Amino acid sequence: MPSPTSTPAWRGLQTHRADIGLPDIKAWFGEQPNRAREFSLAAAGIFLDYAKQPVTDRTMELLCDLAHQMEVARWIERMFSGEKINFTEDRAVLHVALRNRADRPIVLDGVDVMANVNRVLDQMGRFCGAVRDGDWRGHTGEKITDVVNIGIGGSDLGPVMACAALKPFGHGRLRTHFVSNVDSTHLAETLALLNPGRTLFIVCSKTFTTQETLCNAHTARRWLIDQLGSADAVAKHFVAVSTNAKEVAAFGIDTANMFEFWDWVGGRYSLWSAAGLSVALLIGMDDFRQMLEGAHEMDEHFRTAPAEKNLPMILALLGIWQRNFLSAESQAILPYSQALARFPAYLQQLEMESNGKRVDRDSKAVNYATAPIIWGEPGTNGQHAFYQLIHQGTSIVPADFIFALESEYPLGDHQSKLLANCLAQTEALLCGKDAQQVEQELRNAGMPAAQIEALLPHRIFPGNRPTSTLIMQRLDPKTLGALVAAYEHKVFVQGIIWNINSFDQWGVELGKQLASRILAELETAAPAASHDGSTQLGIAKVKEFLNRRP
Repeated sequence: MPSPTSTPAWRGLQTHRADIGLPDIKAWFGEQPNRAREFSLAAAGIFLDYAKQPVTDRTMELLCDLAHQMEVARWIERMFSGEKINFTEDRAVLHVALRNRADRPIVLDGVDVMANVNRVLDQMGRFCGAVRDGDWRGHTGEKITDVVNIGIGGSDLGPVMACAALKPFGHGRLRTHFVSNVDSTHLAETLALLNPGRTLFIVCSKTFTTQETLCNAHTARRWLIDQLGSADAVAKHFVAVSTNAKEVAAFGIDTANMFEFWDWVGGRYSLWSAAGLSVALLIGMDDFRQMLEGAHEMDEHFRTAPAEKNLPMILALLGIWQRNFLSAESQAILPYSQALARFPAYLQQLEMESNGKRVDRDSKAVNYATAPIIWGEPGTNGQHAFYQLIHQGTSIVPADFIFALESEYPLGDHQSKLLANCLAQTEALLCGKDAQQVEQELRNAGMPAAQIEALLPHRIFPGNRPTSTLIMQRLDPKTLGALVAAYEHKVFVQGIIWNINSFDQWGVELGKQLASRILAELETAAPAASHDGSTQLGIAKVKEFLNRRP
């Protein structure tokens, strides 16, 4: 594959960037009466308005040319057809198969994977039905009221985000909890809320060897046995999402209650698989399948729509323009929905673990920027925290504003105030406030001229800060599925254009290796060696503390 910087479109974008200078988006609205309509589109229940982005018709034409010259369409077909595009791990990338509601054959190594996908979905359906209907009983004969997902990374962030977003669609008897951090506080504070006889634990680890997950799982197992007085209780209170039947059985889980997923499902793309069992338990399999349906609709749109009318493609190309030609180092995700409070954290892993790479598919160091830093919080809270920097800071921070028109909890005028704030922020970031406007306001308020002169620079807003707005009618399982799939495909397109592998995560491994080594050293009397001086000092401090414990 060529480097993107060698393509005619990239060079054209560099020239175009120099030609337009400092983008004046506000002025472009005056010059283009139909700008809002021309720079917006809808797909799978999501409406995207990107008219407040610093792009012209020529910008978008060149960006679409770049996608064409980097063969994005061919890579889309390679992914959907089951080719092993994750070449560093020799794996296919088939999370799209998990939500393939058309049941179109997807063949991997000569086998249609859809038979196994549907088998596990049916298994999940039977299990969720039994728990939700009260037919599945715990060791003491009680119905399950609390579900605890024990996982980390993709086995945690996706289910946490989805369960929070879809809580209004939940079963009245069931509560979901999530334990990911090996810090004992996370598990201890969760266990303190639970009745052991009514609690179901889901241990979510593909290999059943993940250090943090297994540490938490074994501690939860000891707690359950201590509380209920029998190791036999484990089989009625623990299930597994894994492929390691031997270790699952050794733990005490009936392998009939092991839910499989496959090496072609990356952790951060596993929400759609059995890793989403906690979500399915909360909202039921009918709504879980609706979530898959929404993602599938976005998949089909992404696979078939031309670049200029393709919602995930547009999101990706805007990001390329911002990152590589306007030098934006971060992107804010700002959902005006408390239900999407965990969505920015979910996207942090999706984007930064996928595209936080410095070597291209040809094993060469890249000489251009890749993934930006992703961050954000729900509105309106963020307005009273970090929006100051977005409005008047020295860094330009592109922002995605996300909201649903309807609220699942319609209380008075809360929703209208929420959405008014969202729209006001995007307008304020676009329009800003110039010196003439500020001076007139202060004069109208009766402020003396000397004081106006002193305060004037502090109250100017430069404007022309880029935003996109994504709007849903309602945040429900189907639209959540479509929203998540749109961002997944955005990340995929950017990875193809940057000529990197978005589907491995070797950067996660080094810390794990060193942690295992240091843990062994903490458990011996011999002093640590072969570390830098700072790490050796830290090890010595920890060992000193451990040796003082009774």
